Formats: sequence, structure tokens, C-alpha cells
Amino acid sequence: MRTQVAIIGSGPAGLLLGQLLYKAGIDNIVLDRVSKDHILGRIRAGVLEEGTAWLLDKAGVGERLQRENLPHDGFDLVFDDEVHRIDLYNLTGGKRVHVYGQTELTQDLMEAREAESLKTFYEADNVRPHDFDGTSPYVTFEKDGVSQRIDCDFIAGCDGFHGVSRKVVPEGAMQTFEKVYPFGWLGLLADVPPVHEELIYANHSRGFALCSMRSLTRSRYYVQCPLTEKVEDWTADRFWDELRRRLPDKTAQQVTTGPALEMSIAPLRSVVSEPLRFGRLFLAGDAAHIVPPTGAKGLNLAASDVHYLFEALREHYLDSSDAGLDTYSKKALHRIWNAERFSWWMTSVMHRFPDMSIFDRRIQQAEFYQLTHSKAASTALAENYVGLPF
Repeated sequence: MRTQVAIIGSGPAGLLLGQLLYKAGIDNIVLDRVSKDHILGRIRAGVLEEGTAWLLDKAGVGERLQRENLPHDGFDLVFDDEVHRIDLYNLTGGKRVHVYGQTELTQDLMEAREAESLKTFYEADNVRPHDFDGTSPYVTFEKDGVSQRIDCDFIAGCDGFHGVSRKVVPEGAMQTFEKVYPFGWLGLLADVPPVHEELIYANHSRGFALCSMRSLTRSRYYVQCPLTEKVEDWTADRFWDELRRRLPDKTAQQVTTGPALEMSIAPLRSVVSEPLRFGRLFLAGDAAHIVPPTGAKGLNLAASDVHYLFEALREHYLDSSDAGLDTYSKKALHRIWNAERFSWWMTSVMHRFPDMSIFDRRIQQAEFYQLTHSKAASTALAENYVGLPF
């Protein structure tokens, strides 16, 4: 079979790229090694930048998001029980973020693709790109025991950090930069109303805590924990107790507890790979980078990659120009590094590090003072949080 763009990976990045290409009249096929149910079963982020929401509207899948999302005009920072609200809306001239679960977003994209009967292969085994350094790339895979081949013009690797797209990059052609943090986030998902109408980021002597949500009836909470912790050693009751210890007394008293729908520990790390183009193979999303969850940049950064890659492919097919393809890596990496810087900064300010000195703690306190007393400092935080322009 033949298509114009073969997309490996059916997470939000791959599906969004496929939908945008379809809207522009560019044929594409999506492949994934796992099932549709497995993808929809992943518990992931749910804070969308305005640019991501705009891109979903452009792809024709923003109707339910606009109807059901929870717009947030700000969030709270807590340092040792002192609360300061970051007024996103007023600091950025009317911008905000949107709380809408990644699972819901992925489902919207899947349903849109199915409604147009666009070709998608789930549970495709042994997916592998070939000859992407030439002019006639192709992808091979097996489905139900039958070997198949997709000839294409370009391959988009949207299959994550452990996907095959990264693995087939020639040795020495890609440089990877990485920072591993000495702690993780223990997360709990529960069908309870959120403790606050907006997110709360807390820096406490016992460690970081985050109060987030997926809806008005489903909450997502996190506490910083050592990498040596095991999720099976935690009960829901122990988690709720620890969370409340890290929040101001008034907030802690308002926490509604309940059974855990899911508990997991996510290690924190930053990863950036360069470049993102290898002949006719392009990397996007987690295949290209990973950011700590502090600041909610992972999904949004994948969306900006897709924006740049879609525009480059659109220019190639509709304008007969390869300028966008030639500059894709540079444009995407510029925004990636800015988002990585913001996530690194917010992680550094909000967490307690195992080797933290009194000097380091005083620096954190000075950062908080700047945010509470300097409009310029608060504005810089707000502009990065709602998302830098594409």
C-alpha cells in the first residue's frame, strides 16, 4: 500500500498530525504496536495551553473540549503555608489554560479519524522504518501474522522515547541531552471533587505537592517522593495523610478523600535529542524530548512539534516548498529548549532536593519573594505557563 505520510504512534501527537494532514488533503496512515484500549487506558496530563486548544480546533476536534473543559485563569503557589496566586489571565493579557484530560483528547482524535474511515493499524507488530535516508522510504510491519509494507514520501516518528523511530536513527547521528532528578511524583487519581477550583503547587519542608483535577468530580494529586519508594508500599490513607501535611491547614481541612482509582510513581527527568530530522524521518513528541511534569509542558510541547511538522508538510505538498522541512528541527528545538528551561526552573523552585543546603533554600525563598513582589517576575512565569507562541 502507499500513502504520503506514514505516522508511527497513535498517541495525541500522531493522531493530531494525522488529523491536520487529512484536513489539508494530505493522505496518511497511522500505525501503533499497542491496542486502542491500551492507549485510552493511559493516565496522563490534562492541562492544555491555549496554543494546543487552538490547534485542536484547527484540526476540527475541539468541539467537546470547548464544551467540557475547565478554563483556569490562574493557580496558587504555596511556600511554607504562604499562598500566592498567579493571575494568568491578567498577567498575559487575557490568556488562560484549559483542564481537559489527555484520555479525552485522544478519544476525540480517534473518533474523528474513525468517522472519516482513515486507515489506522493498531496492534501492529515489528514496525520498522526503512530507507528514510533516500527518496523512497517505507515502513514494514506485521498485522495478524501477515507482513505488510507502506511506501510513503515521509515518516513521522511519534511513538515515544522507547519507540522504534528513535532506535533506527544511525549511530552518531543524534545527540541526546539528559538531566535526571533525584525524586519522583507519587500520584493518586480519585473520584472526589478537587480541593480548589484552580491548581495548587506547594513547596513544603516534607517535599513538593500538587493538587490538580481532571473534572469537577475527578481529582489528581501528587506528592514528591524518593526514587527508592515503591507504590505498593503506599495505601490511599497514607497518601491522603501525607498530602494534607504539605498543604496549608485551611486547604488540608477541605480535602475530600476517597478510594484510589490509580496510584503510580513517575520519575522526573529532562531529555532533548538533536536534530529531529534524519532524511525523510522526522521525530516529534516524546520521541524527541521529555520534560518534568512540573509546569504541564509534555503534551503541549508535543502539540507544538506537530504544528511545525504539519506546516512543513503542508508547504511541501501545497506550496511546493521544502523550506519548512529544512527548518523543522531548528524551529521545534528552539521552543523545546525554552519549555525545558521553564520546567527545569519550576522543578528547581518547587521541590526539596536531597542535598539541598541552607543557601539553596534561601535561594528558593528569594525566588518566591520575587514572584510575590515583582509583576515582571510573575508575568514571566505566567507567559511560560500559558505557553510561548508557536
